[in-house]
Amino acid sequence: MKLLLRSDVEGVGKRGDIVEVADGYGRNYLVPKGFAIAASPGVAAQAESMRRSRDLKDAQDRAAAEEIAKQLVPAVITVTSRASGEGKLFGSVTTTEVLEAVKAQTGIELDRKAIHLDEAIKTTGTHHVAAKLHSDVQFQITVEVSAS
Repeated sequence: MKLLLRSDVEGVGKRGDIVEVADGYGRNYLVPKGFAIAASPGVAAQAESMRRSRDLKDAQDRAAAEEIAKQLVPAVITVTSRASGEGKLFGSVTTTEVLEAVKAQTGIELDRKAIHLDEAIKTTGTHHVAAKLHSDVQFQITVEVSAS
């Protein structure tokens, strides 16, 4: 079954793509949920319009993400937490605390899903936290954890 996607669908395609899917998947899920419409001969122009708007929005999102990255890469974000004499924290510094510190110190509000910690920070010192604001924009945020 050929369908025109009206929104991005994980594992299928992006908005404006004409895709071939199983009949049951299209008829029972994609079309009723409003994710897709049946691809007819007149839909090609609509698909091209959707792709152009998607590409324009993607370019704007990438530019905004690059601007944020330019501000955050040179910055050192400071987080204070209770720690023992050896530098081990009582507890840990999590993604939420990093996001709050970024907002307080730079005024930039990031989405929780944009920051990735492999594991919570449990020691004082300098740590690098991965951030992904766009599929093409990935960078490291430097976080300085100090004892309070």
